[in-house]
Formats: sequence, C-alpha cells, structure tokens
Amino acid sequence: MKEKLFIAGTDTEVGKTFITQSLINALLHYNKQVFGLKPIASGAELIEGQWVNEDGQKILDLSQKSPGFALISYSEVNPLCFEPAIAPHIAAAEAGVDLSVSELNRLIQFPQSEYLLIEGAGGWLTPLNDTETYADWVEQKGLDVILVVGMKLGCLNHAMLTVRDIERRGLKLRGWVANFVFGEMSRSEQNLDWLTKNISAPCLGIIPHQESSEQQDADINTASGLLDLKTLL
Repeated sequence: MKEKLFIAGTDTEVGKTFITQSLINALLHYNKQVFGLKPIASGAELIEGQWVNEDGQKILDLSQKSPGFALISYSEVNPLCFEPAIAPHIAAAEAGVDLSVSELNRLIQFPQSEYLLIEGAGGWLTPLNDTETYADWVEQKGLDVILVVGMKLGCLNHAMLTVRDIERRGLKLRGWVANFVFGEMSRSEQNLDWLTKNISAPCLGIIPHQESSEQQDADINTASGLLDLKTLL
C-alpha cells in the first residue's frame, strides 16, 4: 500500500465526504487503485435489512470503480452505521455498541490498495466514548492526514487548533483543502492567505461552493480537477 490517508474536518458538515469523493475520483483518473472507507457513520436509513448512510454509499459507489473492488459490500466501507444523525458515541451507546479504539481495530480491515482514503466523522476530536476520540485511533494507526477546512467565519481558529493537535500527536499533515461549502465568505482571499502562511502543509485545492446536489457527478469532476495531487502521487 502506497498511501493511507485520513480525511479530517475542522467541524461537522464541512464537506468531508465531497472532498473524499473528489480525491478518489482524481486518483482514479490517474489510473490508481484506490479504496475509500467511512468506518463510522450516524444518520442512516434501513435498506434491505441493513442500515445505510448516504455518505458511506457515495464512497462505496466510487470505490467500486477501482480495479479489484467491484464486488465489495457496504459493510466493508462502513462497518459502524447508526440510525440517528447524532454524535456517534451517543448513537453507539443507545444501540448498545462498544465504540472504542480497540473495537475499530477489530472491525476495520485495510484492503490491499495503492491508496486508502479514510473519511472521519465530525471534527478531529469527535468522541468515541467518555475517554477516547477518533484522533486517538488515527494516532495509533499512524495515518497521514488531509484536513478539510470549511471556509466560514471562525475557520482560522478551528483550522489551527486542529493542525496543532495533529502535529502534537506526531502525525503528518499531508495537505489541506479549502472548501467553500457554506457559500461565499467575506474577505475570503485574506483568510486563505492567512491559512496558507500558517499551515506548513500545502494547500491541495480551493473548492468553490456547489450550488446543487442534483449535479453531484459533475461537481465531483470539477472539484477533482481543482485538486493538486502531485505531493500524493
């Protein structure tokens, strides 16, 4: 396996799934074998007796386009899926499921692939339980990180708090993506300039606001074309 990358966000709803899809799509265009994982998801509907999260399904659909992964199942991409759209550790407790670093290690299988992209849940320090966070698992696995910065008022603080904790854990931040998921941002150029100067890792792309989910495939292709992956290839 060439690369194992964890896709983190500065907050929930900052477009981690969209950026993960765009990264997978871009790597596929380079004829790379790539597999996407979303180990934990909350907010699901029951489909043929299985809880399915919309974001997890999107990642599965793209992963199945990669050589060797056409027959993978949903549970291989998203082994921990909970019905209510709430904090995963609360959803897990209500479902009577042990959510912990050790349980993630037991359930999550890393397939043999050139690239493995693992989308997180919520922000960087999303709790797994009363004492452990998702970041603890990333640290134990020694995964490199790509950070999705949701461009909005307050994102500078959110981004730097996340970056500093990633660095404190001895993990490598491979790059960050500025995602205007919330629409236009006042003084966006000045904010982007500050982030570029203060985050030592390269900016992999600046993604404009996507107006409509109806053009999802076209939007992913557009976003993929805006990503600079030369440091990952």
